[in-house]
Amino acid sequence: MFSFSVTVLVLIQVIATSGGQSVSDERNQQTCVSAGVPGVPGVNGSPGRDGMKGETGKNGEKGLVGDDGGQGIKGEKGRKGEKGIKGERGLVGDVGGKGNAGKIGPQGPKGPQGIKGETGRKGEKGEAVTLNWKQCVWYRDDSKDSGLIQNCNFRKHDSNSALHIGYAGTLRVLCSSRTCCSRWYFTFNGNECSGPMTIEGIVRGDPANDNPHRHRQIEGYCENIPAGQVTIGFNIGKCKGYSTTYDGWTGYLSASRIMIAEVPPSQK
Repeated sequence: MFSFSVTVLVLIQVIATSGGQSVSDERNQQTCVSAGVPGVPGVNGSPGRDGMKGETGKNGEKGLVGDDGGQGIKGEKGRKGEKGIKGERGLVGDVGGKGNAGKIGPQGPKGPQGIKGETGRKGEKGEAVTLNWKQCVWYRDDSKDSGLIQNCNFRKHDSNSALHIGYAGTLRVLCSSRTCCSRWYFTFNGNECSGPMTIEGIVRGDPANDNPHRHRQIEGYCENIPAGQVTIGFNIGKCKGYSTTYDGWTGYLSASRIMIAEVPPSQK
């Protein structure tokens, strides 16, 4: 577009120049005029407007589908990554609420019966043990302060055995102006037990007590007594450390009894 404008401008200058010379020649036919210096080229004209946009061309035909490419080469296996740093231990979570009680399911089927075990061996026959025992009972009040209260005869079967002796009944001691004490004890054929020690009991009183009849029990084991007839006596006397006897009482509105049983010797 720019070249076209320059060409038109040149043609206009040529035509103008030619016309001017013709007039001059007519006026100055006799004058010899020399050619002048060429004029300065004119300023370029402004660019012309853009031409109209051409129509959109038609789409070309679809090309043929190319062949599938071959499978690429399998890449090498990457290196194993380094082990990560162990994370910090998390905070302990809140305690969960108590869960609902589970529903009890139906009872399972009964399992098969187990194999019957072998019959155990028959145990050895044990030795028959017959307890040799006796009691002597009386119902009376006895106001003795010293001496024998009651005898009870017993047949002992084994020299190696021991005798379990006991008294059960009411005992009391009465004081007048100072403390008092009475002692009840057992004898075996007239002697107190020495295997291992005496079988006895005491009742201590003072003037403030008002005739204190109480149920009491005295018992123990005596060893080293030969087999055969044994006379067991229940007696009353003074306490150790007291110089005299006091107003003792044995039995009161109730039964009194001596209980005897022959038992195996004690373990060593």
